[in-house]
Amino acid sequence: MVVLLTALSFAVHVPSALGLTFSVPSEPPENASSQLAAAPVGVSLEFFTFPAYINDVAATETCLQNLKDLTGTWPPLRIGGTTQDRATYDASSTEAVTYSVDDPADAPGTLTYGPPFISLAAEYKGSVILGLNRRLNNQENTISAAALAKDTIDNLYAIELGNEPNFFSDSDPIANGESWTAAADYASQISWQDAVCGNLSASDLISAGVYFGTSPMSIAGLADVEGDANTYVKDYCSHNYPQSPNTADLAGLMGHSDIAGQIQEFAYDISAAAAKGKPHIFGETQSVSATQGGGGISPTFGAGLWILDYVMQTILLGTEALYFHQGTIGNCPYCWWGRYNMGAPYYGAYFATMALANADHIAPLDDQTTPYAAYAIYKNGSPVRVLLYNSDYFAEGTRSSQTFTLTGLTSSTVTAKRLTAPYATSRVDRGQDPTVAGQSFANGTCTIQGEEVVESSSVSSGEASFTVGASEALLVYL
Repeated sequence: MVVLLTALSFAVHVPSALGLTFSVPSEPPENASSQLAAAPVGVSLEFFTFPAYINDVAATETCLQNLKDLTGTWPPLRIGGTTQDRATYDASSTEAVTYSVDDPADAPGTLTYGPPFISLAAEYKGSVILGLNRRLNNQENTISAAALAKDTIDNLYAIELGNEPNFFSDSDPIANGESWTAAADYASQISWQDAVCGNLSASDLISAGVYFGTSPMSIAGLADVEGDANTYVKDYCSHNYPQSPNTADLAGLMGHSDIAGQIQEFAYDISAAAAKGKPHIFGETQSVSATQGGGGISPTFGAGLWILDYVMQTILLGTEALYFHQGTIGNCPYCWWGRYNMGAPYYGAYFATMALANADHIAPLDDQTTPYAAYAIYKNGSPVRVLLYNSDYFAEGTRSSQTFTLTGLTSSTVTAKRLTAPYATSRVDRGQDPTVAGQSFANGTCTIQGEEVVESSSVSSGEASFTVGASEALLVYL
């Protein structure tokens, strides 16, 4: 059942600030994105937890299915992380993964995985990036795993050779006792690309770089020396965590102009990938680095709003897809789901997927200098949706709002779906569920529940106005 409400019924409850007016171009403007991927919002699963997420966490399949139902395409999956560089392939093992930890909340310092791990990855219906070990410098072992993956995983998109090598040190086996510098890593990556792809008779296979941030190693630096090895590269991959636990600031994380400033450091790397004729991806990203999220902000609705706007802005910057990381089950503040509670950030990922579903291009209508964002979304050359975002931080007191007026509309009535929660600080585990068009996701199963609420606004002389509260977003259907 769908409940239809007029926009006015929301506006009268909330005081409005000075309004903003945006003209919606009738076709993609010059500053529009390139062709959108079918499913730009993806998921990264920590290597050692991958089998448990698939076999032991009921919400996993449904949460992924929910995203697939919006786009018709399963979200891309990356299997990797810190523990991929602690993992050794055991071709004789009958277990997907084998390890021991003192506390279930810990990640293992060493682990092995067998052919069932690869077979499980092959069951996923969407594209798969598989992260393999380079740090331990056992190239023959990694080639064996890569060969099985190539032969088994029909939807294999790429293979990573090491995870965040900017954190390798001279004490790691890959360094051979020498200083681990940018030049050393570039040479190592190219050598391993050649060895792996040569043995597999493959090209366009490697997700290259896999760097945390842009220093001291960078995609631009690696791409500059790839040479003929660039034929082995499928994409160039960055990792990005905007904040650290000690300096976490939710208002700064979700702020529209703050996001624009934070991602700018990747612009040069994205351009460098494009210059090599390869896409750029954020193969692992989340809100707060270390401790799998923290600072009190990773499980909040505001982190979901960050995901929403961050996806839009990075796509406009030129990235093709983003893989949001899910870490240790039961010890992961930024995770989107678990065995019991949903994570509020999932709502932002779902809304971002809804906004971009089956679209061709996205274009910014604002200049990223204020807290207020507007994006026109195009399909077959015409605008089909407009995403509005009010990134004013709301945690207590009276909720302010912003009025957005859209001009250049051609229909007589438009509808809208709202992403909201009681506060930016709202958390599902504290009983403060966000909603997408009035609906939520059930704890433990990720099943959509509740009646859908669709708002309606009349268009007069090509104009319609919408009220968006602080820490809210609205998707307008044209």
